[in-house]
Amino acid sequence: MPRPKLNRRIAAPPLMMGYKPFGIPRKVLSELYLHFDEFEAIRLLDYLGMTQAEAADKMNVSRPTLTRIYEKARRTIARAFVEGKMIMIEGGQVAFEGEWYRCKRCHRLIKGRENHVPCKDCDSYSDEELYRVNEP
Repeated sequence: MPRPKLNRRIAAPPLMMGYKPFGIPRKVLSELYLHFDEFEAIRLLDYLGMTQAEAADKMNVSRPTLTRIYEKARRTIARAFVEGKMIMIEGGQVAFEGEWYRCKRCHRLIKGRENHVPCKDCDSYSDEELYRVNEP
């Protein structure tokens, strides 16, 4: 029996909830899913330019595990580009540094309820308009 997966450590959820190809209506697109840990691997390795050993340490995984996560993320992104599919970024077995919420109305990302302030585009303001990005 394999050992249980440990939560991968993620600094913060992505600002966006996904991407879609330009010029194709959302209702006719099929979706591919990129997990939060896959997004984080792309962010650390390609955007920040970390080595695989540094990124693996940051995410609290082994270097071979990071390589598998990264390869899966690259395949998902390549498939979306080539086949014209929408990418939704969500899920995975992750632990964020802090509690993260999104506004149900404008989808703004908020670190902790104490940092929740009225959105300029939202008509009402309450903690009920927030949802936790990754439920424990």
